[in-house]
Amino acid sequence: MTNDLATLARQTEDDDPLTALRATAALRREIERMEAVQVRRARVAGLAWSVIADAIGVSKQAVHKKHGGRGLLSRGI
Repeated sequence: MTNDLATLARQTEDDDPLTALRATAALRREIERMEAVQVRRARVAGLAWSVIADAIGVSKQAVHKKHGGRGLLSRGI
């Protein structure tokens, strides 16, 4: 079961560094998952890699390298 984002964010400030580190890692995984979902949605909607890259603040090559090898997303570099 995934913790909600607000709980994880609060736990990143825990006095126990291991609790804070675990929460930070879990938060990063959830954010990565959310980004992948939104990139997939953007590609399905027909947005170009360059537009998606601009929205998340990386190069077209970086977003394509990270998300482009996933079936539907790999079309139309």
